[in-house]
Amino acid sequence: MLRSAFLWLSDQPRVFNFLKGNRLGRGISSRFVAGETVASAVDVARALERTGIKTTLDLLGESVSNEDETRVARDEVLETIDAMAQAGLEANVSIKLTQLGLDISPDVCLDNLRKILDRAKERGGFIRIDMESSAYTARTLELFHRDVVPFYQEHCGVVVQSYLKRTKKDVGDLLAVGARVRLCKGAYAEEEDIAFQEKSDVDDSYVELMRSFLANGNYPALATHDETIVDLAIAFVRERNIAIERFEFQMLYGVRRDLQQSLRQRGYNVRVYIPFGTAWYPYLMRRLAERPGNVGFMVGSVMKEMFSPARRT
Repeated sequence: MLRSAFLWLSDQPRVFNFLKGNRLGRGISSRFVAGETVASAVDVARALERTGIKTTLDLLGESVSNEDETRVARDEVLETIDAMAQAGLEANVSIKLTQLGLDISPDVCLDNLRKILDRAKERGGFIRIDMESSAYTARTLELFHRDVVPFYQEHCGVVVQSYLKRTKKDVGDLLAVGARVRLCKGAYAEEEDIAFQEKSDVDDSYVELMRSFLANGNYPALATHDETIVDLAIAFVRERNIAIERFEFQMLYGVRRDLQQSLRQRGYNVRVYIPFGTAWYPYLMRRLAERPGNVGFMVGSVMKEMFSPARRT
């Protein structure tokens, strides 16, 4: 029930406007979103990379309504690639195809995407195409296989979601072409015929797909904060003698920072997904929908930081 409520809230602009002017809302967003500008996101990435943690930046925002907006988003992604490279960071950026115009015109979307991929190739960087709701899964994967794999495979990967029932077949297709894939659980509301509804089924699917990627994948990215699943991954690679250089764990900025540091200290590759931009509210609501138990943790953490004696002096 809480999950549905947060997904509904993600589409409520009045709530967003209230939180933007609210001290608690700003405090929560700053914990999980790296500001609203490219410069603020690069500063966060630089600080994390000094601790040995890799990063990927994500300009928040999904569906756009006209071609001009797609070009604005494209140019900000290009700016992000350049800014990361100029800061001495790996130019690693995550993007969404609807932000580039997938709903407006496939040609517009592809033209914007190619410009981004060309810049990433020029900078020696990497672009990850995020997966959105199930309405876009087939189109995203078709575009990836047709227009990305033959030309940009070393500079672009894609995401799959373990809660979708189709993903096992998709994983087989992606393994066959040696694609670099991020595996996540998924955070959109989907119908029962499309997606697993029980957490245990989503987790079981994740573990099965994770093992396939670890055994046969091209540097898979395991996106999870679930310590049980992390432990299962570590046990699997040890059992199969899989080198830790062959994969990485990925986590969200501001979530399980203790686990991020612990894994890095044990020698595992860790990358943090750093969102930034003005459209932080829908992102934050979807993260809460993904794990409603985070509400108390998030609010409690922010309250402690806002009202600690150190802040009042």
